[in-house]
Amino acid sequence: MEFSQQLLQQLINGISLGSIYALIALGYTMIYGIIKLINFAHGDIYMVGAYIGFFAITQANLSILPALLISMVVTGLLGMLVEKLAYKPLRHAPRISILITAIGVSFFLEYATMYFVSPTPRTFPEVIDNVAFHVGDLVINGQQLLILGITVVLMIILTYIVQKTKLGKAMRAASFDTETAQLMGVNADQVISFTFIIGSALAAVAGVLVGVYYNSIDPLMGIMPGLKAFVAAVLGGIGILPGAVVGGLVLGVIEALVSGFLSSTFRDAAAFAILILVLLFKPSGLFGKNTNEKV
Repeated sequence: MEFSQQLLQQLINGISLGSIYALIALGYTMIYGIIKLINFAHGDIYMVGAYIGFFAITQANLSILPALLISMVVTGLLGMLVEKLAYKPLRHAPRISILITAIGVSFFLEYATMYFVSPTPRTFPEVIDNVAFHVGDLVINGQQLLILGITVVLMIILTYIVQKTKLGKAMRAASFDTETAQLMGVNADQVISFTFIIGSALAAVAGVLVGVYYNSIDPLMGIMPGLKAFVAAVLGGIGILPGAVVGGLVLGVIEALVSGFLSSTFRDAAAFAILILVLLFKPSGLFGKNTNEKV
């Protein structure tokens, strides 16, 4: 009985962690789905979002929801700026050039943040009461409920945007075939900019929620979650939105189980072991289909 309770507790912890990975992975997969770019600077966009939320709460004395909205807006604009300045000029360059640029943008964001706010970790303020809900012997704290609630709401909003709006239709058309979509009147530059805005805004939410959950942020906090979110996107099928969500949740649950029943030392190793296994046995991911690519 005790084992089953511990298992359920780790599943709850894993779903909370996986929700954060899913929010970051959505940005990866949206951007890749349209311009086939693996934006390795995305994890640092998440870090910048955490700092904007931190300063909104500590300096402007805002509550969590207004701070989230400000972080989403500012980080979304930052994502669009990065796309315009760093990626758009290289849109027709070899993919390796864009990949190297993405790594360069990542380092720039990290060290620019260190310069302006110092490399010292900051303690995130307590923005919600430290309450816990007991379901039998299970414990669900307020931070976990906040993460799950905000994630579900954002997933519903994103699904509505992609499936029901004119922008979403244009995004799906550009994802399928950008050149044909342009011939049909779709403004590809505008679609790509909005994709970066939405993906960056979701990453900002994840950054603020991580600050709330772990009570600490620092300029290098985006490296490992960014890589793990990439693993989640690959696991689910990069370029496929439901795949990013499922991949994030699966990865979070596996990490929680490894930490709870083996050792937290192997938590990061488990994530990258999953990446290796996926690339070996199902490179298209859980929701992806194998396609032939002309080179």
